[in-house]
Amino acid sequence: MKNKLGLWLRLGALGAAAGAIAIAAPHMALGADHLDSPAAMADPPADINDMYAWMAPGTDEASGNLNLVATVAPFATGDSMFSDAVTYVFHVESRAAFGAPDVTETRVLCQFYSETNLECWVLAADDSVVAYVEGDPSDEAGLTNADENVRVYAGLRNDPFFFNLGGFNNTIDTVRTAASSLEFDAAGCPTVDSDTSGLLVRQLSSNTTPDPSDPSMDTPATDDFAASNVLALVVQLDKTLVNSGGDTLSIWASTHRAE
Repeated sequence: MKNKLGLWLRLGALGAAAGAIAIAAPHMALGADHLDSPAAMADPPADINDMYAWMAPGTDEASGNLNLVATVAPFATGDSMFSDAVTYVFHVESRAAFGAPDVTETRVLCQFYSETNLECWVLAADDSVVAYVEGDPSDEAGLTNADENVRVYAGLRNDPFFFNLGGFNNTIDTVRTAASSLEFDAAGCPTVDSDTSGLLVRQLSSNTTPDPSDPSMDTPATDDFAASNVLALVVQLDKTLVNSGGDTLSIWASTHRAE
C-alpha cells in the first residue's frame, strides 16, 4: 500500500450497484515524491506523486463540490496505464472543527478494468454505498453518475507539481552549512533571523545561488517537471456525500495492490 500525506479543508459557502470490496494492505509509506525508493518506482501505477483537494462553489451555502486529484506513475508516457490490479482510494475524514476527536470517514474507491472502463464507489463510515459510477473516465468532461453527484476523469496529464531543483539543492547546501550553529525552539523548529529566512526564500525562488547583496542577480526559478506527465485520477463529489461528521475535512489518498 502507498499512502499520501493529506490536506485539511474547511467547507463553506464557497466552498446503484456494488459488491463486496476487499483491499490487501501489507506495506505502507508516507510522503510526497516523484523519485521514490526502488520498490515504489518499480510499480508506477501504484506510486503516488501528489494529492490535491479544493472546494468548488455552489449556488448557495448548502451546495458545492469537493474536488479530489491523485497523480500516479511519475514521468508517465503514452504507454502508461492505471492498473486493474490496484484499487485507488481517497479517504475523506469529516469533523465539527479542526482537531475535534470525533471523526467520520468517507472513502472513494476506484477500480480500473481498462483505460475506458472503471467503477467508483463512495462508501459511508458503515461501508454502505452512498454513490456509484461506472463507465469510461477518459473524456475530459468527466464521467457522471445518474444522480449527478459524482464525476470522474482519469488519464495522462502534464504534472501540475512545480519543482525548482536548482533552488532546492542550493537551499539544502545552505542549511547543511549552517546546521551546526542552528538553535531550536521547544517544538524542534530551527530559529533563524529575518535575513537568513529571506535568503532561504530567495534560494527556493531562484535557479542559482543568490548574492545576498544584489537581489537583481537572482535568476528565475525553473520548473523541472514542466515537461513531465503523470496519470491523474480526478473525482468531483457533492459535498453532502462527505461532510456527515462536520464541515472540516482532512483528506489523504492510498493505493492498494491485490496480493
